[in-house]
Amino acid sequence: MDRIIRCITSDGGIMAAAIDSTYLVATAQQIHKTSAVATAALGRLLTGTSIMGSMLKKEGATVTLKINGKGPLGTVVAVADSKGNCRGYVEHPEVELPLKANGKLDVGGAVGNDGILGVIRDFGEGNPYIGQVEIQSGEIAEDITNYYAVSEQIPTVCALGVLVDKTDTRRILAGGMLIQVLPGANPEDTDKLEKNVQKLEPVTSMLAKGMSIEDMCRTALNGFEMEILDEFPVRYVCNCSLERVERALLTLSPEEILSLAGDEGFAEIKCQYCGRAYQLTKQDLSRLADQKNQNK
Repeated sequence: MDRIIRCITSDGGIMAAAIDSTYLVATAQQIHKTSAVATAALGRLLTGTSIMGSMLKKEGATVTLKINGKGPLGTVVAVADSKGNCRGYVEHPEVELPLKANGKLDVGGAVGNDGILGVIRDFGEGNPYIGQVEIQSGEIAEDITNYYAVSEQIPTVCALGVLVDKTDTRRILAGGMLIQVLPGANPEDTDKLEKNVQKLEPVTSMLAKGMSIEDMCRTALNGFEMEILDEFPVRYVCNCSLERVERALLTLSPEEILSLAGDEGFAEIKCQYCGRAYQLTKQDLSRLADQKNQNK
């Protein structure tokens, strides 16, 4: 099972989180039938969002990341709860692109770099916090790093990796790290961290060598005393239900609701996050249209 841990240095100056998200990303690939480059893009966003979700301090809070750089993948979305459980989708999961000159998947080209990364934190208390920044590269990790620097003024290093086997795209390795310099950190500690980060191997290389997420954090925080704050198992989780589908339909007009039945005599609504299909009969739609009329 995938895990996520959050660590802090003994003086409270630096926080690091690491995740092995291999099964989470593989589940997303199976649900959405993503190509190799779409798997890498969605997997990176899911991984980064899962880490950001684990940093939420309120039970039931969620964070949503949405990126569209006008590349062929279209919009890529991920949503995580405060335990790091995550779900997401990519608008065009079938997109394929040639490999880059170095043999790596062209995630930046697939996502594009002419658009916005949006971050929504919802604590269930009314208006959610919404932040957005211009996309830097479309490579996801750099864009999350830039978001923290620009929107929240927190010095951050984000490293995300999804390794997809070129001969069998069902074979996946995925993970990520997020390191932040907190207020009050000593300049000497910041310099030491920067040197450590420069020596860090790619996340998937560390995982492929058999390093645990604890090993990854210790490597990033080499020379510091490190304390593990918490640890969560993380999964791909969708919270869709028939009740949620009906609530969504109630945002339409009565006429629009009734028109959904079509020639088949029923409407089929498919969840964009997990692919589950919900069927509503003409009677169901009539009931919802009546309810809408009564609430006018």
